[in-house]
Amino acid sequence: MMDKVETIRDCFASHKTLDACVDEAFGLLRSLGFDALVYDYTPVPFDLDGSIMVPSLLMSRNMADDMHEYWCQRGYGRIDPIQKAAARTSVPFFWKFDKEADTQISEFLTEDSEPVIRYMRKCDRTNGVTIPIHLPGGGYATLNGIGFGREVEFARDARYLADFGFLAQIFHECAFGHFDQSALRPNIAPLTGRERECLRLSSQGLSAKEISRVIDRAVPTVVMHLAAATRKLGAKNRTQAAVSATHYRLLEE
Repeated sequence: MMDKVETIRDCFASHKTLDACVDEAFGLLRSLGFDALVYDYTPVPFDLDGSIMVPSLLMSRNMADDMHEYWCQRGYGRIDPIQKAAARTSVPFFWKFDKEADTQISEFLTEDSEPVIRYMRKCDRTNGVTIPIHLPGGGYATLNGIGFGREVEFARDARYLADFGFLAQIFHECAFGHFDQSALRPNIAPLTGRERECLRLSSQGLSAKEISRVIDRAVPTVVMHLAAATRKLGAKNRTQAAVSATHYRLLEE
């Protein structure tokens, strides 16, 4: 088993780009019998209201070209039954877009998720296996192997899940090193460096006047930065903005 793990690790480590890593993962998934791949990542799994966050990064192979638009721009990522299940477990699972099937996503096949269900059925991507990857710092990713039409029966076999699980963990470890900065931030309006600095100092209890002394800028300038950050975060006041920014890990150095 260790030889197999090291072989897969060396294979991924030889690639210099994220796209090349995804292509390699897709080739390995196809050898396991899957027809398509979807990989996503977000540094914060849940929004403040408990809903699933839209992925900061989503890449796919052999899926519809508009999937990224639907999941990341139109918000399908928030209502995806697979993501709702994966965010709450670290165990690999089989899924099927069939309300009569007893799979991990059954309880999430609700009226709210109908747009996702229709999309996946239209594309004939109706079943597969998901490997949730929960990271120590709070980041969260999934690697999904997807079948077309026919049910991927073998996916219930523990041997395949074990191989898929090793593959997913090694793939993510190598792929993560190729992320750009946009992938490492939550999919919300970005704060400027000065907005983050002012909000960080505000979260430490400093007033606008005190912040102005620290950063050597006029008080109205500090107020402007704090107001802009508050607006971008959809907060009612600076305190709420600081709470939101902390939750989204925007104040980390």
